[in-house]
Amino acid sequence: MKANELHDKTPDQLRDELVNLKKEAFNLRFQQATGQLENPARLRSVKRDVARVHTVLNQKAAAAASAE
Repeated sequence: MKANELHDKTPDQLRDELVNLKKEAFNLRFQQATGQLENPARLRSVKRDVARVHTVLNQKAAAAASAE
């Protein structure tokens, strides 16, 4: 997921994306704990995507606060 894609989304869409990513991260951690994780690199990329979504949400919140 690219940051440019995230900048085009609304805050509500970003929150939905964040929920989906956190669910995926949970499932991947569960698979890792049970030894069923096939692609360990996916866990890292999901964590980074979560961080990207948080960053974009904070940027949008700061922009909205400064516009007031």
